[in-house]
Amino acid sequence: MKTLSDLLEAYADHLRAVGMSANTVRGSVYNVRSFLRWLSVHHQTHTADRLRRSMCDDWQKHLAAWRTTKGRPLKPRSINKQVECVRGFLKYLVRRGYVQAALVESLQYVKEPKTLPTSVLTHAQVKKLLGVIDTGSPAGYRDRTMLEVLYSTGIRVGELMGLNVEDVDYHNRTMIVTGKGDKQRVVPVGKTALRYLESYTKAVRSFLLRDRGEKALFLDHNGHRLKHYIVARRLARYADRARLDVHVTPHTFRRSCTTELIRSGANLYHVKELLGHESLDTVRHYAKLTIADLKQTHAKCHPRERGSP
Repeated sequence: MKTLSDLLEAYADHLRAVGMSANTVRGSVYNVRSFLRWLSVHHQTHTADRLRRSMCDDWQKHLAAWRTTKGRPLKPRSINKQVECVRGFLKYLVRRGYVQAALVESLQYVKEPKTLPTSVLTHAQVKKLLGVIDTGSPAGYRDRTMLEVLYSTGIRVGELMGLNVEDVDYHNRTMIVTGKGDKQRVVPVGKTALRYLESYTKAVRSFLLRDRGEKALFLDHNGHRLKHYIVARRLARYADRARLDVHVTPHTFRRSCTTELIRSGANLYHVKELLGHESLDTVRHYAKLTIADLKQTHAKCHPRERGSP
């Protein structure tokens, strides 16, 4: 009889066969494998025929009780991501007759609070952060170019890392971005970011290049496609050097770009298309961030604020 680990490998092959991106497959396998390890430790369960609804209930309670090294509970979004991955695996087992459909329904998503996006930089803070980068070295110029592109386009860091040299169209000031599910879209690139991109590709990238056949736009010191964690680590250093009082990650630039666009009156549908979201709901909450502008308007226009008795 096949073990659950064997079935997970088959599930990963299935996800690749239906066109799921490498990142999606990797994340799904990681979360399901964590679930299988928990089953092994707490229920000594290694095959699908021994899976029970009570085990899924226990695992969900385990997620709710889990605490990080800092003593904090898992965020609802993190819990739901794990639940989503395990439900996907169980649905695969249902379709192949290994388990009953009721097992899938035993795993429920938790309610996620609707909160405002955090970790957003003002334009002044972005300029301050970019200003501490030493562009006199190839790595420094590459980093400045990447952050200019993130701030200009609002693309995800994974999409940035996936860019190839030929994806940038300097004449039309656009680039082709491959997003989640390998879906491609064309996004505009601002003149400042485009200027850095052109200088980087023409005069700087060659200092990092080792293999002339390498297509990746952004390279590490070995000439390979740059990894996400390296970008995050270097960005954290720049933010620390700039002494910003905001926790800065690559996603911060996506949020900051979105906020500036909406604050300046951009159409939400256009912003949705730029960011590669399926639904408008994802970008609507950014509109709430314009409270600073609303406060200014209130102070300027309300009679009580203008000093009227």
